[in-house]
Parts: sequence; C-alpha cells; structure tokens
Amino acid sequence: MKRFAFLCFFAVSSVLAAPPKTPVALENLLPDERIVLARKAVQAGDRAEFERIARTLEGHELSAYIDYWRIRLNFDSLGRGTVQRFIERYPGEFLAEKMRGDWLRFLGKRGRWDEFNAEYPALVQQEQDLRCYALQASRKRRGKTATLNAATPLWLNLADPPEACLPLIESLIVEKRVQVDDVWARIRRQLEAGKVEAARYSMNYLPENQTPDEATAKAVTMKPLPWLKRLPKNFSENQMLRELAILAIVRVARSDVPLAAEHLKRIEKKLKPGEREWVWSQVAGWAAQRHRPEALAWFRKAGRAPLSNHLIQWKARAALRAQNWQMLRGIIERMPEELAEQRAWIYWRGRALHAEGRKTEAKALFEKIAGTPDFYSQLASEELGRAIVVPPKANAPTNEELERASSNPGLRRSLALIRAGLRFEGVLEWNWAMRGMSDRELLAASEFARSAGFFDRAISAADRTQTEHDYSLRYLAPFGETIRPAAKKLSLDDAWVYGLMRQESRFIVDAKSVVGASGLMQLMPKTARWVAKQIGLQDYQPSRVNDTETNVLLGTTYMRMVLDSLDEHPVLASAAYNAGPGRARQWRSRQPIEGAIYAETIPFNETRDYVKKVMSNTVYYAILFDAGPQLIKRRLGVVQPPAENETKREYLP
Repeated sequence: MKRFAFLCFFAVSSVLAAPPKTPVALENLLPDERIVLARKAVQAGDRAEFERIARTLEGHELSAYIDYWRIRLNFDSLGRGTVQRFIERYPGEFLAEKMRGDWLRFLGKRGRWDEFNAEYPALVQQEQDLRCYALQASRKRRGKTATLNAATPLWLNLADPPEACLPLIESLIVEKRVQVDDVWARIRRQLEAGKVEAARYSMNYLPENQTPDEATAKAVTMKPLPWLKRLPKNFSENQMLRELAILAIVRVARSDVPLAAEHLKRIEKKLKPGEREWVWSQVAGWAAQRHRPEALAWFRKAGRAPLSNHLIQWKARAALRAQNWQMLRGIIERMPEELAEQRAWIYWRGRALHAEGRKTEAKALFEKIAGTPDFYSQLASEELGRAIVVPPKANAPTNEELERASSNPGLRRSLALIRAGLRFEGVLEWNWAMRGMSDRELLAASEFARSAGFFDRAISAADRTQTEHDYSLRYLAPFGETIRPAAKKLSLDDAWVYGLMRQESRFIVDAKSVVGASGLMQLMPKTARWVAKQIGLQDYQPSRVNDTETNVLLGTTYMRMVLDSLDEHPVLASAAYNAGPGRARQWRSRQPIEGAIYAETIPFNETRDYVKKVMSNTVYYAILFDAGPQLIKRRLGVVQPPAENETKREYLP
C-alpha cells in the first residue's frame, strides 16, 4: 500500500511539474486538420481545448459532429431535453442513433432506469452492452425470476462479456442459478475461444474451496507444461485439479498437439467420462487445424462430447482434407441448422452426395446456392455445368438519381469524414446511409463515391444491389495506367492482381492496417524494404510506400516472387501473400487436393476467407477484362504435395 501511495504521489508530482502544453496554432491548419484535433480533444475529455478549436469551425460541413461532440462532452450537466433536440434535428440519421446510444450508456452506468426505459425502444442498433442495460432496467417490471431467465443465455453464450453484463451474470451466481459444473463449463468455452483473461476471471465464480489461486491459474493458462509435470498422483480425487489438468492440456495443444495427446493418454483413465471426451475433442480440433493425420481418430475418442460450432467445422474440414466423402456428409448433416445452411457446407454436402452417386440430391443443393457472386456460388454453378458470367449491366444512374445521392446528408458527411482522416466514423456513416436503399439508389451512391475518388465506398454500395447490377462498379479497376503495365511486365495475370488488391485495400491509396501494412497492396514495412533491396530500387524510403507507383511496383514484384516460389499456383501464392510463404507451403497435403479443398482447410480464419475472396474476385475481373465466361476450378487447380526431395526455398518475408 505504501508503495502504491508513493507511485501515485510520484505520478501526480510529475504531472504538476510538467510544463504546460503549448496550444497548436490553429491558423496554420486546414479545417479538416482542425476537425481531427477536435475529435482528439473530445477523446481526451478536454472541454476547453475542444471549444477553442470548435470556434474556428463554424459553418464546416461536419458541424453536426461538432454539435454532437459538444453534447457528448457535457452529458453530466445536460438534461434529456438537449439530447432529444439533437436527435430531432437529425431524424433517422446515423448521428441521431449514435447520440441515443451514447445517452443510454450514460444513463445505464448511473442506474437511471426510468429515463433509460423511456429512450431505449427508439434505438435501432441494440448492441450487447445496451441489451444488458435494458435487462437491468426492466427488472422492476419483469420481476426477478423473469429477469434471471432472460439473463441465463448470457452465461451460456458470452465468452467475454462487456462490463454492462457483469451484474446480470453475477446475479445468476448469487441466486444459485449457476452451479459449479456450469462455471467450469463456462471456463472451458472461454479457453476454447482463446479468451484466457476472461477464463481466469470466471474462476472467481467458483466456490472458495474450488477456486485456484492466482499463481496456479496463470501457470495453467500461460505455462501449462511445467504445471502438468508437477500434477500430483492423486489429482483425480479433486474436481478443481482435474479441470485444471484438462485446461492445461488444451493450452499445450495450441503449440504442440502430439505432446498434448501424450500427456492426455497418460492421465485419461483418471478423468471422468465427460471430462475425457471434452479434452479429446479439443486436442482433435487443434490436430485438425494443424492438418495432423490423427485428427479424425481423436475426434472418435471424443465420443458424444458436444462440439462447438468451431470444432464441428474443423471435424468436417478434417474429413474433407482426407477426402472421406461419406464421413463429411454425415458430419454436415449433424451440424446445427445455422451452420449446415451456410453456403460452404451446402456446397460440400452436395459434393459428398455426388461422390456417393446421389446426383439428383447433389444438384438440388448446387441449385440452392448458384447464381450469386461468391466463391461457393461460383463452384456450384460450375458443378451444374454453367460457366461464370456477369449479369447484364444496369442502366447508368440518371442525373436526378445522382443529384439525390450527392445531396444525401449521410453520404456527404461520410465522404467528408474520410477526407478529413476519420475513416472509421466515415464508414459507419456510409453503412448507415445504405440501409433500406433500393438498387437504383445504391448504384447512384456508388457512382457518387467513384466520381469523387472514394473507390472503397463505391464498391461497398455496388456490392449491395439485389436485382440491378453494375459489375464495373462492384469490381472497380482504377489506376489501370500503373497496375496493368506493372502486371504485364512481370507476366502476372492482371485479373489476379486486381482481385488481390480489391481484397487488400479496396483501392485506398493510404490504407493502413492495424499491424502496419500500407498502401494499395498492403505491404508490411519489412517486406517493402526487402523487395526494394532485391530489385535495387534507389533511394527507397519507408515514406514512399503509399506512393501509388512505388507500392504497385513493390507489391507486384513480391507477387511474382511468391508465385515463383510456390509452383506458379495462384491459390498458394494468395495464401502466401496474406500469411507468408512458409505457412502456405506447410498447409499443403500429403496427397494432391483440389485448390478449393486447400482453401477451405486453411487454419487461419482471415487467410481462409481472404483466399476465397481473392480467387472469386479474380474470376470477375477476368470476365470484365474481356476474357469471356470463366471456370473457377481451372483457376483453383490442384495443389500438389511437397516433393520428397524438396529443400528449403529462397527466403521470402
């Protein structure tokens, strides 16, 4: 405690001793730069700085945001009337919804339930934290029993609940709606989902004699192998130790599946049947994701253990990887309906039926998903003997339609926000404005964004049309004077280059990912520097990575290098571009497999989705580039196993 007090004193003293910040000279900044500074002042809770900046932004096209931020900063001193007047000023618009949601969170945190109940019914997007506040607010009306009944799914389904849900979850403990086995079941689900901190937090819900101390909980979740080796021989007599043992094995499986299986075999007879089956299901799941040949056998050892949606899909992928069509069909038919009705599993069930000679049933499933612009629809169309084509091009938006789009306040604010550098807010505005639009309105919005140079927003709008389409907007191909010559020079398929670039950045020149990838082709700094060195690019500086010509040169060169190192296979190369060449090689099978099977069994969710979309995009770009109707299977090809004498290829980042 004394140490904490000393640190607090030191921190406060440091702040008091620090020289005051010199205010930024606003007259030297553009209005859009001041908008960004205003937002930063709001985030810092600095009312004085915000007002200093706001005074210089009167009449700015984002003045609605200035008003919103001002109210948001002063909730403590404002009443419902001010909030309501703002909402009424922007009826049905994104800012009204955002203000209402923020106001409800303010009320919920303070337990002002009568006011909360009066406002909540008008909310359109009821996010999880607000739904939890609404449950708390309704307790008086519903009664305790009904409220607890409504809160029970939170225990079952929320692996990492927001703070607003914790009082409800804890009330289930207090009212003994949750027993010890339920707590351990929750901890297992959280650990399976990778929510380690949440799992450790849930251990506090156990009875005192079942709660591991903090050091033990950390050892089990962070350094499980040494802890397992110290497991006492009589651990099976204590439920806490048994549960911790199976959690430790699951944590080991994340990095070393065979070692986890070895430890499990050593102790499995000391586990109870339900415990033993659950932990085998987890080890089998990790084995499937590592493409281990033992995966299906270990799933059999899991017996009737209930599988999460995540695990049952990996069980299906293990059967698909083994090309065991009968087993695959059985797994898909036992999936929960919401999974079995996903396009991927409809397609693979159709393929399994076809392999078993049940062609009429297979055809019915292919018909169910054919005809829409996505990976599995394209594959289904080809199974039906139909080449892939683009639908007839809709009539261009009329002048009146374009005028309505360009005067739409939500669309205008969206582009203004993005132009100012507030892309996150701009995308939210755009998506809200898209709600309920007709195809004609969407096409007009797309053309409005395209003509203004906001290619990602143009694609976003064109992607939503249902019956009238313009694939030249949906699959925009800007920067042709730079991209297509670069592709041709390197003997790259320009449709593939565009397909990959559309997925990487949606043609945002200054796009930057959370991990630091930059530009049209989302180059990591290390990769860009390495490629620049390889090709002898003179005077390369990291600041040039967002220059269009430089980014395209480095990106397409890297695509060529990756393609050369991976048997000229675009599926492998696409996976490598996203996850690295080493991983793309490791994910090959010991036997030849279709490119579609390789794509579906990629262990990383992001990369699996990425490869499918890149290859689907490529098909449509090829059509638009006058290549005529396409067959996706021809592009996906067959992924060959590694050669027996394969040596390590030249290093690629």
